[in-house]
Parts: sequence; structure tokens; C-alpha cells
Amino acid sequence: MESSKDAISSARFLRETGIAAGIAELVEPVVEGLGFRLVRVQVSGRDGQTVQIMVERPDGTLTIEDCETVSRSLSAVLDVHDPIRGAYRLEVSSPGIDRPLVRASDFEAWKGYEARIEVKEPIEGRKRFRGRLEGVENGEVLLEADVPGQGLATIGFKLDLIGDAKLLMTDELIREALRRSKTGGVGGGESGPGAGGETRRRGVN
Repeated sequence: MESSKDAISSARFLRETGIAAGIAELVEPVVEGLGFRLVRVQVSGRDGQTVQIMVERPDGTLTIEDCETVSRSLSAVLDVHDPIRGAYRLEVSSPGIDRPLVRASDFEAWKGYEARIEVKEPIEGRKRFRGRLEGVENGEVLLEADVPGQGLATIGFKLDLIGDAKLLMTDELIREALRRSKTGGVGGGESGPGAGGETRRRGVN
């Protein structure tokens, strides 16, 4: 049985806003019902209008076939509820190597790698921080970062204060993502880390 600590660490704490939030509310139960996890939903003006839905298996992997399976199910749900006006392209994909970090467990899984964290309220005049992840402790994400006047120091961020977070593309991260993709660990899939995608064009109803 999953402990309360594990349940909290595997729940998404970063949430979408606006139209993306409504879409996430619709698709997350469907994604979970298929045995996957929702990472993020983004709505952009790319190619007219694109709804990008990032998903992964609980172990962090994803295949092209997985994308196709999720895309078919989500297309049916979005057709019924019609949460977005006009024509758009539905894109289902993996989070990629420089993935967004949306769960406490993400910060643990990628401990030791570089990340960028943006907070909702300034901390000593700063809202953006870059450094090396040191995991999660007592409900705080720990980041070793350069602090003016102090040099390298470990900063703790409460989860509810984090507005955005993602891994930074480095040679070290690419090597590790490739290694994990071959072993089936967090961060890759049969199609390779960051690979996989299924795109469908939705018409105007």
C-alpha cells in the first residue's frame, strides 16, 4: 500500500491556468485510467492552435505506441466536451530530456542534475534560480545555487511557492537520460528519452 509520503510526492503540485487548466481537469483522469501520468498541458498559437499534452508511464518511460493509445482516448474525450474554440492540433508526447518538474518525486528522481526554478513571490529580490538539485526534505525542494555575497549555498523552496521548474539541458543530463532509456528507468522509453509524439488535427465543430 502506498504511504501518505509517497502519495504526496507523486501528486502534481504544479497546475495549469486558463484554458489549459480546464483541459488538464478533463484529461488527467483519462490518462491515469490508461496507466499513465499527466505531466503538463500547454495551449499555444503554434501551427494555428496547438494543445500539447505531455504524459509518461509511472517509471518515466514512454513509447510511440503509448502516445498513439493516449491520443486516441483523449481525442474522443475532447470531442465530446469541446473545451477549446475553433480548429486545433492535439499533440501527445513525452516530457523530453529537459523536462518540466511537476511532482516532488521528480526532484528526487533527478537529484544531482541542474534545474531552473521560478518562484511565485520574490525571495530576497529574486524570482528565478538555477543550480543543482539536492532532492526534497521536509516538504522543501533543495537547490544548490549561487547566492550573491555567499557563493554556493543550498536554498529550500516550499512546493506551493514554485511557479515553474524544469531540468536544464547539459551533457551530463543527456548521458543520464540515454542511460535510463536503455534500462527502462525514469526519463526514457523504448523510443528514446524525449521522443514519442502523436498529432491529430481537430476540426471546427
